[in-house]
Amino acid sequence: MNSKPEIGISACLTGDTVRFDGGHKRMPFVMDELANWVTFRPVCPEMAVGLPSPRPALRLVNTTDNGIRLRFSNEPHEDITDKMQAFSDNYVNNIGTLSGFIVCAKSPSCGMERVRLYDEANQRGKKAGTGIFTATLMARYPWLPVEEDGRLHDPMLRENFVLRIYALHELNQVYATGLTRQSLLAFHSRYKLLLLAHHQPGYRELGRFVAHLHEWDDLSAFFTAYREKLMALLGHPATRRNHTNVLMHIQGYFRKQLNARQRAELRNVIIEYRSGQLPILAPLTLLQHYLAEYPDDYLSTQKYFAPYPAPLRLRLPEH
Repeated sequence: MNSKPEIGISACLTGDTVRFDGGHKRMPFVMDELANWVTFRPVCPEMAVGLPSPRPALRLVNTTDNGIRLRFSNEPHEDITDKMQAFSDNYVNNIGTLSGFIVCAKSPSCGMERVRLYDEANQRGKKAGTGIFTATLMARYPWLPVEEDGRLHDPMLRENFVLRIYALHELNQVYATGLTRQSLLAFHSRYKLLLLAHHQPGYRELGRFVAHLHEWDDLSAFFTAYREKLMALLGHPATRRNHTNVLMHIQGYFRKQLNARQRAELRNVIIEYRSGQLPILAPLTLLQHYLAEYPDDYLSTQKYFAPYPAPLRLRLPEH
């Protein structure tokens, strides 16, 4: 397996001139930063079904009898829905092991949400559609992290997406190297604090599920169920309140090693983070300093401290 996460991506977001207007939507974060840490697999569904660039714009048309159809804006009777669906089905069934997908917003083929729908009279309707390719992808792989370019401008959503692709990549590596109960338990143990920061009820539910691992004879079936639960849990962005609970939990590991002044300093830094006066990097840096000085086998394995490459600088002041 590739040592880097493999990420599918709408080709226009990489800078390829494949859009209907002959242009592109190159994303600086994706190509200038994330590209250093992942392997991209670009695809343009509209070019893949034989359309040129430039080309007439496509639209999702909400028909009375045949549901959502993909048609040209200038030739509303020319329908390429079946061709696009056939390509999408074939693509997702032969996708291999991906850790995420970045799609182009508003696209009738790739948009993830709020794609404009039109009626059969070519009148604009609600922004309530999903591109045919992306709808097929998400239906086939409901656990796969999928985001669109517009949403990745939100720092919290950006961090959450990158975190999920690295978690899924590591889980895929566990599978690729040969599933054992020990490897599954070790993976879950490494992610405990990170899961706690994302969704406490989900963390407890997943813990109960893992506690019954010994009852599963089919580890592949367990892996499939675990993967879906894990990715759903991590789909909840971590909150300041949950981060604070995790930081205080970690603080407890050092209660015997730190003197009164150090304990008070650490407590105050966490409280100031909770109130929004400090970024999360402040308590994390202090805790990592103490972890280096007073090593702990459990804490040293925790992905919470480094869920993705640090140079991506995703833990920003607003977190």
